Amino acid sequence: MYPIEYIQFLVHFHGDRDYFECHEVLEEYWKKTDSKNKSSIWVGLILLAVSTYHHRRSNFNGAKRTLDKALKIFDKQADWLIKLGFDQSILNDLIKERLSSIEKEGAYTSFDLPICDPILLETCRKYCVQEGFLWGKGSDFSKNGLIHRHKLRDRTSVIEERHQSLKMRKGGE
Repeated sequence: MYPIEYIQFLVHFHGDRDYFECHEVLEEYWKKTDSKNKSSIWVGLILLAVSTYHHRRSNFNGAKRTLDKALKIFDKQADWLIKLGFDQSILNDLIKERLSSIEKEGAYTSFDLPICDPILLETCRKYCVQEGFLWGKGSDFSKNGLIHRHKLRDRTSVIEERHQSLKMRKGGE
C-alpha cells in the first residue's frame, strides 16, 4: 500500500530521529519515481526532514528556508498528504507552529507527525521494534554522529558525481 521507503522515512523520523537518513531514504525513492517534479510530495517530506535536521542543530535560517518550501508543497499536495495517511489539517497546524518557533529561534523539540491511518502506524511501529528503536522517543542529543551527520559522512561519490557532471557540461574535456 505504501512504498517501503516512505515507511523507512517514518521509522527514522519517529524512531531514532535520524532526519538525515529520512532525507537520504526518501530522496532515493523520489529520484527513482518522480525526479523531475520539484513539487512532489516526496520533496515536501524531504524538506520537512531537512528543516528538522537544521532546527536541531540551531541552524534557524536553513530550517526556516526549507520548512517554508515544504509548507508550499504541502499546500499544493494536500490530497497526497491524506493518501499518505496523515491528518492534513493537524499536520498543517503543526508545521505552522514549528515555523513560528524557528522564526523566534526557539529550541528544537522532537515531534511526531499526525498519522491517522492505524495500519500504517502499526506497520511503522513494528519496523521500529525490528530496528531496535522506540517509536516516539525524543532525540538523543548525546549522539553527535546523528546531530552532525552531514559533516561526518563520506562525500567521495557525491564529489565524483559533481565532477563528472561538470565535465559533461564543458563538453567532455
